[in-house]
Amino acid sequence: MSDVRRPIKAALLQVHSIAGLALALLWAVVGITGATMAFEDEIEASLNSHIMRVDASAKPRLTPDELVTRLQSAGDFGRASAVTMASDPSAAARIRFARSEGGARPSSVYVDPYDGHVLGSPSGEDFFATVRKLHRWLLLPGDGNGMGRKITGTAAIGLIVMLITGLVLRWPHRARSVKIWLKPNLGLRGRGLHRSLHAVIGTWVLPVYLVMTLTGLWYSFEWYKAGANWLLARPQPTDAGMQPKPPRGAAADKREAKTDSSAEAKSLAFDRVWTTFLQQEKNDYGRVLLTLPAGAGTAVRVRSWPRDSSLESVRDEFRIDAVTGHVISSDRYADKTFGERVLAGVLDIHRGAILGWPGKLAFMLAAAMMPLFAVTGLLLYLSRRKHRRLVRPPMGRLVPGE
Repeated sequence: MSDVRRPIKAALLQVHSIAGLALALLWAVVGITGATMAFEDEIEASLNSHIMRVDASAKPRLTPDELVTRLQSAGDFGRASAVTMASDPSAAARIRFARSEGGARPSSVYVDPYDGHVLGSPSGEDFFATVRKLHRWLLLPGDGNGMGRKITGTAAIGLIVMLITGLVLRWPHRARSVKIWLKPNLGLRGRGLHRSLHAVIGTWVLPVYLVMTLTGLWYSFEWYKAGANWLLARPQPTDAGMQPKPPRGAAADKREAKTDSSAEAKSLAFDRVWTTFLQQEKNDYGRVLLTLPAGAGTAVRVRSWPRDSSLESVRDEFRIDAVTGHVISSDRYADKTFGERVLAGVLDIHRGAILGWPGKLAFMLAAAMMPLFAVTGLLLYLSRRKHRRLVRPPMGRLVPGE
């Protein structure tokens, strides 16, 4: 190694080591929780197949308001905040509820779309909700409005630094050697084996980690999201009647007007929105989610997914006034530019779903390997310290040549 490169690599190694020691445990937590959620939809579908399906019938299905009314007559489930309907005649409807005064959200329930009787609450829902909060916000107070969101975002930036410094540090003299880059030397022992696993497997997962961090920052920092929108999306005209979603950190539910907004939310219904939506889509949908506003306002958000897509990002979105049935805004996936489709698909890209189940599997395995780098990185750090102590001469003793 040349005299010029040696101090540079030494400095990068220091940065790599310090950042790794400081953030390794956090990355391990985020990686394990991310891997746990990789096949969340498939796991929940398997666990709850007995309540997610009903016998198809020729009689008409109930409207969203009829479902909510029958549910409320069956017991005290809380205020319904969202209803999921499907075009599949054998699919159950799902009803979600608003948060209680203490901030807790009751479990959702599946109901028979033909008679409204309760089929049950889905198993695994609360577990995955907790895992998601740990993954995104570290279970810290405030959820998305608290410090956890910024901590995970800062850790993502730190991981980008680790990826760049790690790539520079392991750059071989023979850069074209595929064997050096991609094949770990399992015949080694101790420090050599730890270094080989850390470096080679790190090379395998580096592109995946880079995609994960760049998309994960979307959920952590508003400045990052604004920059991505400026870069990839078309400028949106301002609409006075739009009632946009308030930014994180703001009092979105307007607690100072809590009584008035709660009364207004309770008076809102789904059926006028449902009728308008059917006129817009003309029954050309696979699944639709209607969500009441969390605070003041009458704009109901309607998300519609086609029958032939399993991606979260491939959807149309409307905002419809629950009182008048007027369409406030319409955002169709077919009308998006390439950049806007990228922004809409951030979650699918983040978890590898954009590549189908093989992509989800690859991203899951990469996320699950995060603790490996924490362990091997710590072992390498400790072995370097031990090596330095062994080669450092005792105080007061001269080494040959001095």
